[in-house]
Amino acid sequence: MLILAGDVGGTSTRLAYFEADAAGLTVLAHAQYKSAAHGSLTEMLRHFSLQHGIICERACLGIAGPIIDGRVRTPNLPWTIDSVDLAQTLGLAQLRLINDLEANTYGIAALKQDDLFTLNAGTPHPDATIAVVSAGTGLGESLAYWDGGTHRPLPSEAGHADFAARNDLEAELLLYLQAKHGRVSYERVLSGPGLHDIYRFLRDRRYFEEQAAVVDAMASLDPPAVITRAALKDSCPMCVKAVDMFIAIYGAEAGNAALRFLATGGVYLGGGIAPKILDLLKGATFMVAFTAKGRLSPLVQSIPVHVILNEDTALLGAGRAAFYTP
Repeated sequence: MLILAGDVGGTSTRLAYFEADAAGLTVLAHAQYKSAAHGSLTEMLRHFSLQHGIICERACLGIAGPIIDGRVRTPNLPWTIDSVDLAQTLGLAQLRLINDLEANTYGIAALKQDDLFTLNAGTPHPDATIAVVSAGTGLGESLAYWDGGTHRPLPSEAGHADFAARNDLEAELLLYLQAKHGRVSYERVLSGPGLHDIYRFLRDRRYFEEQAAVVDAMASLDPPAVITRAALKDSCPMCVKAVDMFIAIYGAEAGNAALRFLATGGVYLGGGIAPKILDLLKGATFMVAFTAKGRLSPLVQSIPVHVILNEDTALLGAGRAAFYTP
């Protein structure tokens, strides 16, 4: 079966044609685009289709945003995407849209051991519920329950739930972000823009002096990437503290997801940020925050935690979702 799959994110969009069967997916064509460089997803799909000339039988796209009746207004792009319109564009009887975290969760079953880095081995329960918490341009969360034969993902918009401060410094951060945004969700903190805001909070509250080299780099490069690189090099104390706060809050929210979904099958960290800060995630900060759950700390300590290293996980998941669509 020939399948068109897509992973549509706020920063980049990955598209692929797969040959799919019960044994898995074989890539026939693959491309990555900068999302903001295109006026619409339709334009991007037309370009990809004309370039490769493959006629597919099914299609599924993972989209960052809530899918309602086959339609979504993307929160990080000025796009309205409609499954019926896209199906007509591609000459398909049907095209399936799913939440990007649902796609990411579908993709976990297609991963190999070297596609994951384990932060906490825990006590695996392969037939139990799993959770995915993905920080990137935004923050996505999903779960998947075991149906007796495979994990079936359920989408959510839990990344837009209210941010909860756990200490005085995070309470200051919350007030700072409220003055800027009004309501503060976890996505306002656990995302690329959120990391930049943590940095600005530390700067504006004068916890650290800003370094000229960091300011100069931010003028021409992506600020969260600049902050991350400086933290990894340990060359900027404010960047180190910003990333440390980010990691602690990420660990706390991943632990929240473990509790909310009772994800004893494992918690998976997806998105573009976790692999880039893997050396820092290996430290104590993440797991201390993940497991600090009071009376339920022993339960959370037993839950495996993995970082997803394969950038195409959501793309593979969209392909799997298309193949398994009734």
